[in-house]
Amino acid sequence: MIAFEELDTTKSCEGLVPAIIQDDTTLAVLMLGYMDRNALEKTQKEGRVTFYSRSKGRLWTKGETSGNFLDVVSIASDCDSDTLLIRVHPHGPVCHTGTTCCFADEATRQAVAAGEREHRTEGFIRELEQVIRQRHRDMPEGSYTSKLFNRGIPKIAQKVGEEAVETVIEAVAQNRDAMIYEASDLIYHLLVLLEATGCSIADLEKELERRHR
Repeated sequence: MIAFEELDTTKSCEGLVPAIIQDDTTLAVLMLGYMDRNALEKTQKEGRVTFYSRSKGRLWTKGETSGNFLDVVSIASDCDSDTLLIRVHPHGPVCHTGTTCCFADEATRQAVAAGEREHRTEGFIRELEQVIRQRHRDMPEGSYTSKLFNRGIPKIAQKVGEEAVETVIEAVAQNRDAMIYEASDLIYHLLVLLEATGCSIADLEKELERRHR
């Protein structure tokens, strides 16, 4: 959690802090906005990027009219504490023109498209994490994910254990296709458990990176 008073606002106009928005999956830089204290606090509280709109003179949550929200993965300040880098999972095009990012020259579009193709497979787990998070937020009726959340953490944890055992059984039997199927169930239920306990893939990455170093 970053406190606004820790940031240096003297280098920017109107006491605002520039916030660079980066796609957490493709690593493409999507847009630049500005934040005041209230915008930063709202962003951190709700998990969706909110800016201070200089043209509108008010807080503006990206996607409030289009539905193309920016779900926050992480927020960091730079070495001078005068700029924020916010990594996100975008819901659809980021630019109001309908393009993937606001820096939409031809070279950038090609680079973003290449990044999306390269990360599509590994990025789907991140996409699934966002779907699960959305299910947790909305709790739609008839959703299996909603039913899991309603059953509570002990039952979700039990399902993770069951899927882990089934994965191990197929691995020992060297049934590759069956192991992949069961391991996929394991990953899905683990993601549900992470969400239910307030954790995320990013938390796992931080811990794994800490061990590696």
